[in-house]
Amino acid sequence: MDDKTTDNKTTDNKTDDIIDGAVNSLGTEQTAHSLTGRAGAGSAASTSPQGRAGGGILPWPWLLAAIVLLIAALCTYFFVIAPLQEKAEQNEQLLQIAEMDKTEMKNEYESFARQYSEMRTQISNDSLIAQLSQREQEVQNLLQELEQTKASDAAEIARLRRELATMRQVLKSFVAEIDSLNRLNTQLTAENQDLRQQQAAQQQQISALNNQNEQLSDQVAIAAQLDATAVAITAKNKKGKPARKIADVKKFQIDFKIARNVTAQTGIKTIYVRILKPTGDALNGGGTFSYANRQLEYSIRKDIEYNGEETAVTVYWDVTEMLLAGQYRVQIFADGNEIGGSNINFDK
Repeated sequence: MDDKTTDNKTTDNKTDDIIDGAVNSLGTEQTAHSLTGRAGAGSAASTSPQGRAGGGILPWPWLLAAIVLLIAALCTYFFVIAPLQEKAEQNEQLLQIAEMDKTEMKNEYESFARQYSEMRTQISNDSLIAQLSQREQEVQNLLQELEQTKASDAAEIARLRRELATMRQVLKSFVAEIDSLNRLNTQLTAENQDLRQQQAAQQQQISALNNQNEQLSDQVAIAAQLDATAVAITAKNKKGKPARKIADVKKFQIDFKIARNVTAQTGIKTIYVRILKPTGDALNGGGTFSYANRQLEYSIRKDIEYNGEETAVTVYWDVTEMLLAGQYRVQIFADGNEIGGSNINFDK
């Protein structure tokens, strides 16, 4: 604005110089005329009464010339200099507006760049993140172009303003898309939470049913387990008669019954009988069987046909070793279970 004031003063000074020049020119001519008039004063004064009377008044040609010069100076000021001053003021105002517009555009470009950067941190979609990064770079490039553009370059400013409008629309579309994705993600999260709760409840029900099934299975297994009843142990001598002394025992006869059980599986059943000596060792029968994850020696093995009804069973064991006096215990096994037993005492 100081330059503008200086220009106005300079213009006013030029106007004053024009007017002063006209007046000075007029004064110079008047002086020359006076000097010339003095040379012929004798004849002019004597022959012209008007000359004598008006010797101090400016002749009308010179007065007309002064007026013309003054009018020319005024016209030059009002029709040339004044419009130029007004035009300069208008240009200055337009330049200030353009600078403000450029600053506003710069702020908006910077805001767009920040929003793109913030949106990239709010999502986990790799494809969308790549698109946001690309748009952010485009905004940075346009911002750099704007900073390098003069405010007086109206065409370039207009182009960057159009680019700004395009970027604004693109940003709005990204905001809408991310908002939609966030709403969908929130909905899916809630649905997943409901599904997890339902799954947990179902898992609890399944666990409860499994426990019930296990209990039922155990109950069924127990109910289906064979049961050996009326177990009787008879020691016989060499004549097949009951023996009272251990030294007379030549054979053991073991009688029992497999009780009726409609829940038990029918078919061939393998019966294992262990006869335990007073020392706890089994009278050897020549083999082993599996029980409770270990192998046990059996004294007698016998296969029977079981149809679910009560079935009588008799097995024998011939003495092949020296027997000790004391208590002998009998254990009966079938289907991996101990199903019955008994014991007998012998004196020496």
